[in-house]
This record gives sequence, C-alpha cells and structure tokens, in this order.
Amino acid sequence: MSARGIVRAYLGLTKPRLTALALVTAGVGYALAARPVFDWGRLAAMLTGAALAGGGASALNQWWERDADALMARTKSRPLPSGRLAPSSALVFGLVTSVLGCAWLWFAVNHLTAGLAVLTVVSYVLVYTPMKRQTSLCTLAGAIPGALPPLIGWAAAHGTLPLAAWLVGAIVFLWQLPHFLAIAWVYREEYARAGFRMLPVVEPDGLSTARQMVLYAAALMVTSLLPSVYGLAGLWYFLGALVAGIWLCAVTISAARTRSPAVATRLFLTSVGYLPILLALLVADRG
Repeated sequence: MSARGIVRAYLGLTKPRLTALALVTAGVGYALAARPVFDWGRLAAMLTGAALAGGGASALNQWWERDADALMARTKSRPLPSGRLAPSSALVFGLVTSVLGCAWLWFAVNHLTAGLAVLTVVSYVLVYTPMKRQTSLCTLAGAIPGALPPLIGWAAAHGTLPLAAWLVGAIVFLWQLPHFLAIAWVYREEYARAGFRMLPVVEPDGLSTARQMVLYAAALMVTSLLPSVYGLAGLWYFLGALVAGIWLCAVTISAARTRSPAVATRLFLTSVGYLPILLALLVADRG
C-alpha cells in the first residue's frame, strides 16, 4: 500500500464525518461561551485536542468492533475488516492519539476541558461499545459522549459549565436519539447479523422504536426552545427553533406511522439538516 493509502487508512480509523460533527458542536459551545473576547488561539488549541481525543476513541471503537464490521455491508470496507491495517496498528494508533489529545487539552487549554475529553473517550469506548452487544439501551449510552463536545468547547472558553452549557449539551443529546434510531431501523438486518442489540433488532415490529423516536423528537423541540427562555438566545432563535422542531417532529411522526426504510432514511436526512440549522441560529442570535 502506498504512503497515501496508509494515511487514508489511518484517517478512516478516526471516522472523519463523526469527528467533524463533534468539532462543529465543540466550536458552537466555544462560540457561545467566549465573551467578551474571542480567543482564536484557544479555539484552535481546543479543536486540536478534541480532534485527537475523538479520533483516537473512534479508532479504538473500530479496533473493538472489527469482526462485527466485517459482517455489515456499510462497514466492511473500513480499514480493519478490509485488511488495509493490522489490528495492532489500530490499537496503538487509537491509544496514542486519544492520550495525546487529552494531554494536550490538559496543558494547552484547562483541566476541565481535558477531564471532559477523558470522559468522552471512556464512555464511548468502554461503555457504549460493549453495550451494543448487550442491550438496546446502548443508543442512550452512545448519546452521552456525543453530547459532550459542546461542553468541551464551553469549558475551554469559560472554564466552568453553567446551566446554559448543559442546555446545549441536552439539545445535542436528544438530537442523536431519533437520528440514530432511524439509522438502526434502516440497517436493522445488518445490525442483527453483527450481533448488535439495537432497539429495532430486539423489537422487530418497530412499535417501541416508533414511539421512542416521536418522544425524543418532541422532547428535543421543547428543549431547543429553552435557550431563549434562559437568555442564551433571542426571539429569532426561538421562532427558528420552533419551526425547525415542528418540521423534525412531522417527519418523525411520518416515519413512526409507516415504519418503512424509505421514510426512516428521510428522517435521518432531515435530522442531518436540522442540527446545523439550529446551531447556526443559536450562534447568530445568542443573547
């Protein structure tokens, strides 16, 4: 394999799209907390450490799940099941990268930010990853590390975690649930083949999945309005969040009624569009 191919394989271990999403939400957390002076150098330091820690955690996740990934069409081309990298190389890469990221945040940013990064790595690798083979509650567990990046960004800028920071984290936490349940419904047969006990696998008729998607989408809509209530954002954000929430709830209800892969895919794509719109409104209309 060429040097370029090796670099691409290691980059693939970091799950670039997932890491990029985490960096966006971390950047939003930083932007909301960075007052009155916006320190671009500190932002860059935080994003560097978060990228290393998150990418390392993703590599460790792929190392752990390499056998299961080989059984699913959507993951069998990843670096480990495809044979482009050896498991030992992925393990060393994941450990070194995640430790470097957390250490960088400790020395270059602050201890709270580093502690949250450690929690992200541990909860993703040692809690969520093994839970996928044990219980359908894994989706809730997996939403915890996914909700921590905005707190990392806030802690980097402010050094503390007030209620406003937790509200942003709660929005990202709740957003993940209908988003990933939609993915799990579409790929439930692959997850079953790999031995992952996602909710659509353990409950094949989809009734519980449908109810939970609607419940979480409704909870997300309500929670998304709270930044305006608590003074973190203004009226324009409130109105935009309300419209976006109604849109997401409408698509979620449609997916729950039909429980078809096509509508579940539509829900997934809608959720992909919903989050950046909401976060952009939050940053643009911060109080």
